[in-house]
Amino acid sequence: MKTKTFFNLSRLKHLLFLAYLAAAVITVRLIDIQFISHNRYTQAAEQNRTQILYQTAPRGRILASGGELLAGNQPAFSLYYLPAFEESSQDYMESLSSDMANYLGEDKAKLLKLLKKANKSGKAIALARNISPKKAFSFAELQSYYSGLYLLEETKRYYPSGAFAAHLLGYMGTMDNKFWALRDDSLDYRLNSKIGKSGIEKRYETELKGRDGGLFLEVDYMGRVKKKIKDNQWRAGADIYTTLDYKVQKAAEDGIKNSVTGRGAAVVLNPKNGAVLAMVSAPDFDPNIFMPFSDEETKQSKSIPEYNLAIQGLYPPASTFKAITAIAGLETGRLNPEEETTCNGKVYMNGREFKCWKKHGPHIDLWEGMGQSCDVYFYELGGKVGASHIEKIQRKFRFGRQTGIDLPGEKSGNIYGPSKRARNKTYWFGGDTLNLSIGQGELLLTPIQMAVFAATLANKGDIWRPYYIEKAVSSNGKTLFEAKPELMQKVELKPGVFDIISKALKGVVDNATGRAARVNGIEVHGKTGTAQNPHGDDHGWFMAFANRPGEEPDLALAVFVEFGKGGSSAAAPIARNIIKAYYGVK
Repeated sequence: MKTKTFFNLSRLKHLLFLAYLAAAVITVRLIDIQFISHNRYTQAAEQNRTQILYQTAPRGRILASGGELLAGNQPAFSLYYLPAFEESSQDYMESLSSDMANYLGEDKAKLLKLLKKANKSGKAIALARNISPKKAFSFAELQSYYSGLYLLEETKRYYPSGAFAAHLLGYMGTMDNKFWALRDDSLDYRLNSKIGKSGIEKRYETELKGRDGGLFLEVDYMGRVKKKIKDNQWRAGADIYTTLDYKVQKAAEDGIKNSVTGRGAAVVLNPKNGAVLAMVSAPDFDPNIFMPFSDEETKQSKSIPEYNLAIQGLYPPASTFKAITAIAGLETGRLNPEEETTCNGKVYMNGREFKCWKKHGPHIDLWEGMGQSCDVYFYELGGKVGASHIEKIQRKFRFGRQTGIDLPGEKSGNIYGPSKRARNKTYWFGGDTLNLSIGQGELLLTPIQMAVFAATLANKGDIWRPYYIEKAVSSNGKTLFEAKPELMQKVELKPGVFDIISKALKGVVDNATGRAARVNGIEVHGKTGTAQNPHGDDHGWFMAFANRPGEEPDLALAVFVEFGKGGSSAAAPIARNIIKAYYGVK
């Protein structure tokens, strides 16, 4: 009996020990769940019943000065898969991925991998983005068959006029690693965010980028949405109002595209403050090709002509430069506008022949010389004035310097003259003076520099920094900033010099080489130019400013047609249509 009692007590002690041990383990586990790992388990439980879907905010619009839409947004959809915990069998995954592959045109294996990844993480995953409204209807039907599919409405960038002002507006693309590393942390970017890559889209990315929203969805065990727990409404980006005049921009674009080569540039300015009314560079591109719907077929190449001829193209100004030579003559007192010379079609310098484009005969004064663009007249004038004085006037008008427009990549052009040669430790010859007098040789300008020159002649000496943004207005109507025109420099000339040049340029259009730019009821002052090109046909220039009779000039422009052969035939007619569009002349 004693032996049996000892055995029972021993076994009881073991059972009690095991019971205490089990109770201790349970207690520790409860403490861990309730206190130590409470937040982690709470979060996991929350994820089992909620899913968060981010919504990209509509980008701010870009508008012309009259309110015309240049860049806006279109409805687009994203298709998400919300993990269906009771429907995660292999058969279900295979069926869903197979149907999705047919609808999306994607690889089945790739989709199956995405679905498994979502099930493993318990988080929603995007199967397709940027779906067109038409295609979204098809997915709506599929959504009713497969639990866990959810269509989210968003927006995509859209340019209603295609290539209109493309080089100024810019285009968009997916954010790269470099931008991600340098991104503004105050803006809610994600790795697949679309950002501005050039032009206004890039320069004003911070203003155009809105504040993204998001949906907090309650889902059941099959991944079906039961209700919206919370809807963080997006906030659209700020609207950017440009200084572009829609009618003027269209006239300039149509003119360049329909020119003899379809290549060139045009810049139109308000000479009173430097506002850009139009800027064209051709060939151009349609920025919509970078933002197609995912289900949209496009065969267009994404290799685009990003080079902006308006601010980066460098060309000899040719006969448009004769205005500078004339100003140098008037400033030095070596030019009498009424003094005449005879053009026999050529002159000689150190045994070398310098031709005129035509034999103009006798009685060539400043008015006839400028009007007929007589090279011989300006050869002789350049010899009287001297290259150093012509170079000095170039510098007064900021030739060889950037205009300061707020666009990347602007070229500064090239000053041509004896002091520039001296700094480069090379000689200056008499023939160089003749070439300089008519705007040939090493002298180079961009179309925007030419437009600024025309604007400075128009306003009699004020050089304004060109600008193209009028204001930015937030989605709640608050003006974020407005343009402040900046006077960069004042060109001081002898009294009456600007008036004489203006009269000479008006004669060019009224009854000489610039007749193709005449507009009834409008006073147009301009100068043609044909720039020699050793690589093919000559280039065509026309620079001008205009005003209604009795009023101050309020329009200045430069038109350049690459390989256009002549300014009179190629560029002046384009200028005429631009002027008509601005003044509403039919």
